[in-house]
Amino acid sequence: MRAAPWQKSSFSSTGGNGDCLEVAALGASTLRLRESNEPGTVLALTPTALRSLLALIRNGRLHADR
Repeated sequence: MRAAPWQKSSFSSTGGNGDCLEVAALGASTLRLRESNEPGTVLALTPTALRSLLALIRNGRLHADR
């Protein structure tokens, strides 16, 4: 996997506790997400899949206990 230009979300914590979501785009077809305190764990998604994931989260249809 080639190096990705990671950017921190503007909604990430500013308290210095390391809770930051980072995103990188590799071309137009792949987006990568990672938690800054777990940089080795990367979720790779298409833009369509990311939109679907965010819609599930916003609508309360995705739960961590499942």
